[in-house]
Amino acid sequence: MASGGGSGPVRRASHAGSWYSDNAKELNRQLTTWLSQADDAIAPARAIIAPHAGYTFCGETAAYAYKQVVPDRIERVFVLGPSHVVCLSGCAVTTCSRYRTPLYDLNVDQKITAELRDTGAFELMEPKSEEAEHSIEMQLPYIAKVMESRRPDSWTIVPVLVGSLSSAKQAQYGKLFAKYLADPHNLFVISSDFCHWGHRFHFSPHEASSGLEIYQQIESLDREGMNAIERLEPQVFSDYLKRTQNTICGRHPICVMLQAAEHFRQMNNHWGEVRFLHYSQSNQCRHTSDSSVSYAAAALFIKPK
Repeated sequence: MASGGGSGPVRRASHAGSWYSDNAKELNRQLTTWLSQADDAIAPARAIIAPHAGYTFCGETAAYAYKQVVPDRIERVFVLGPSHVVCLSGCAVTTCSRYRTPLYDLNVDQKITAELRDTGAFELMEPKSEEAEHSIEMQLPYIAKVMESRRPDSWTIVPVLVGSLSSAKQAQYGKLFAKYLADPHNLFVISSDFCHWGHRFHFSPHEASSGLEIYQQIESLDREGMNAIERLEPQVFSDYLKRTQNTICGRHPICVMLQAAEHFRQMNNHWGEVRFLHYSQSNQCRHTSDSSVSYAAAALFIKPK
């Protein structure tokens, strides 16, 4: 980790040059192209769900979520990513002062990070595993791109690593984040891929007699989960996960978002709507020896009743 200004080190863009371009000009060109091809903004999103694979696979899909971000009023961006590297039963925050991207550095919100720490519910990320983890990093170039009209010192990020949470902890963190979700100056980015299908993922359900190709069955499974998320009822999505065991790697961050939205709904005279905007797969599986990962883009809109 490079040392940097502020009260902590700077997290390197450790996946630049492999998972996405480390050339600022080329990266900017790619992001601009994908965003220009995505559908226009419906309304300013309060939260988005975006994939975190290599941009070759999911960059186009992620653009549909980021197109819903209206940067004008955003002061901070919470980035909730699942932990692939360390076993974590709660959530963790960073000790870094900045996160590097090939475009420019993003400033960590020290005040909010300390506020979260003071609740006693958050651990600290360990620097080595923090740089090895990709789920938060893969959102950062897109965040930098959609916020480029704003001065980098006029807004901040709050990286949060989300572990394997029990239902009770999902509700606990959801309640904790509800007050931040209530603030229209905050944006939540929920980092998640969808179905990981194939023997290498130890998940390959299919019905040979269905008449559908495997990739079509995977899409049907994913869309059932997407429909459950759109219901904005945490229990509906939890029941879906228990029944299908679908390998949605960001299921815990998604559940935290659903819980936060539910607490916010109870606190305020507002309504929320989750809308899925795009779906894709890394490969169209037709044989049991194939494998694929699915990607989906969604946005949460909140409006007064």
